[in-house]
Amino acid sequence: MVDRLALLCGADEEERRALEAAWTEADRARRRAASPAPTPVPAVSAAPESNPDPTAPNPSAVDPSAPEADRARPRRGAPAPLLVAAAVALVVLALAAALLGHPTRTASAPAPASTAPGRTAAPLPFTWSIGSQLWEGGCGHTYLVDRAPRAVVPPPVAADSGAWAGTHGAVHGGEALVRITVQGQSPSDAVVLHALHVRVVDRAAPLPWNAYRMDNGCGGAVTPRHFAVDLDRPRPLARPVDGLDASGAKVRKIPAVSFPYKVTSSDPEELLVSARTADCDCRWYLRLEWSAGGRTGTVRITDGGKPFRTSGTRGRPAYVHDSAEGRWITDSDSGQTG
Repeated sequence: MVDRLALLCGADEEERRALEAAWTEADRARRRAASPAPTPVPAVSAAPESNPDPTAPNPSAVDPSAPEADRARPRRGAPAPLLVAAAVALVVLALAAALLGHPTRTASAPAPASTAPGRTAAPLPFTWSIGSQLWEGGCGHTYLVDRAPRAVVPPPVAADSGAWAGTHGAVHGGEALVRITVQGQSPSDAVVLHALHVRVVDRAAPLPWNAYRMDNGCGGAVTPRHFAVDLDRPRPLARPVDGLDASGAKVRKIPAVSFPYKVTSSDPEELLVSARTADCDCRWYLRLEWSAGGRTGTVRITDGGKPFRTSGTRGRPAYVHDSAEGRWITDSDSGQTG
């Protein structure tokens, strides 16, 4: 559970290993404290005291006139098990607070690479940034919103999609498009990008929210070569697929290109990930493998420190906006499908 919370908080592998080691040590301390300590054997005096003073106080006796709290006070020694358990809980809470308070990395800034414990993390030899509120062809996208149509404002232009989605608490419906732009730090020393992995951190039933389509019919568009991800599979893969250029009179296929890629400061690379689902409310993130100058590493690609989220829309009508009437109507009422 602690590891799962750390993952959802955006901890990388090194931070999670450190948390696991701290948890294991805290658990050992708790077990040691909970084990019954051996009863000390009282020492026998070699020569009993002669003629003891009968009026001297007996340290082992309890004064019946003392307050109840004084008589119940435990003797000094090993800490009580409850105190040890409380200390362990404080350690775990402190670790969790450290993770929750860990500053989220700015997507466009170089993130530190994984290093061995005790060593200073070297900066990445490249920068990366993401776009997570993209629409297919600049107009086609579906959001799930937990609001009735009368409480949803008209769809925005694509450039304002992030603000619209944030205001409505919207979740990507059926598909999420994520653009990753990677650029090297040097014009001559190339960084090799080896692979892009998908990690699903949570699966649940699709959200029972209303679906709102941002388009009411789109024209031709350019779909560059990209990576398709089927989130409904047990182990999703980022698979390179062909793109299409349908902006002209003829439809032209853009061939798929697989890893590896090379990037420099003058030759960046743009990766487009299309993550689809029909049967789950999925939270997921990406891991990008790289190497440069004898160094290797991975970068966690998230949505501002949080997992991306995509939910299926199967079995429910979608609303489209009728600009003439200024209201949302179902796509069947508009005479369109899809």
